[in-house]
Amino acid sequence: MKRIIKVLDYLRPGVQWESAAAIVDDGLLDSFDMISLVAELDNEFGVRIGLEHLEPDNFNSVGAIAALLERLGAKLERA
Repeated sequence: MKRIIKVLDYLRPGVQWESAAAIVDDGLLDSFDMISLVAELDNEFGVRIGLEHLEPDNFNSVGAIAALLERLGAKLERA
């Protein structure tokens, strides 16, 4: 989870990502941020997030992003 938060902090520093439950729905990231987020996650975790995965439910929380990455085969630490 720390690596996901590091990526999110790179895009939008100062947000309490751990407690954010509606990252997309609350507009914490705009559309350009989302494009950047997908690219950064692809690079950081060695996965490919396809268009079929670009749904708000997959990005509304750090936990949702982690679940998506795990479904795509990324190995995540649990700390």
